[in-house]
Amino acid sequence: MTGTFTRDDLVARLVRAGELEVSGEDPDEAASYFDTENFRFHGPDGFESGFDGLSDYFAAVREAFEDRSIRRGLIVVEGDHVACQTWMEGTFVRVFTQSPAGPMPPNGKRVVFDMMNIFRFDDRGRLVEEWVRTDNRSLLRQLAVGAD
Repeated sequence: MTGTFTRDDLVARLVRAGELEVSGEDPDEAASYFDTENFRFHGPDGFESGFDGLSDYFAAVREAFEDRSIRRGLIVVEGDHVACQTWMEGTFVRVFTQSPAGPMPPNGKRVVFDMMNIFRFDDRGRLVEEWVRTDNRSLLRQLAVGAD
């Protein structure tokens, strides 16, 4: 286990960090769950980023989607790693500048991002690394103008 953090502590920290990133309600609290200087994000299609890039992505999500929510499914904890299913969703009402295909115009529909994530924590309970796999085919279908 990581430092003095239990499995439940790490899961609670992960859930809260995700809620804050999606809502945008308290950027300072959100940042407190990350090692902002050393954090590495490993995304689909070879996308790599640090904390600032991840923050920019979530800002684009918050701008493009209203009525956002995030939920976690199956969560597995092994040492300092937490793996989980994640669904992030919202109503697509403004241009999404960071879609997998570049900027996309809104279609007014409810969009669900279906992801599998693996997170690594440091001994201070901060997120230091994340790997994400997502169903980009489904996402792009949902983002398309006039999509059903």
